[in-house]
Amino acid sequence: MSRFQDKFDHRVWEVVSAIPPGRVMGYGEVARAAGFPRYSRMVSAAMGRSPEPLPWFRVVRSNRTLAFEPDSRYYREQAQLLKQEGVRFDGLKIIEAESDDSLDRILWGPQD
Repeated sequence: MSRFQDKFDHRVWEVVSAIPPGRVMGYGEVARAAGFPRYSRMVSAAMGRSPEPLPWFRVVRSNRTLAFEPDSRYYREQAQLLKQEGVRFDGLKIIEAESDDSLDRILWGPQD
């Protein structure tokens, strides 16, 4: 594994691990939060290389829809996991559960 890929993967894992229950982030948001704003297409592959289980189901498309085909087993599994955390859907689009937590604060701590 290259140094870049190693650094990228670890940052993606940190960001995805920090997404709280009931919240979602788009692939591009994960890439930006990891410090690699131009690498959103690599986020999924980085998540797949994680040696530890990640809350993969909290990562969605930028338009707040799931990346799987609606009739697929993976779509149903991801939707079910999100619904168990209180995420609501309006048709195929995600409406997150109410939360007072800012993702920036959750990911990076209080900004003084």
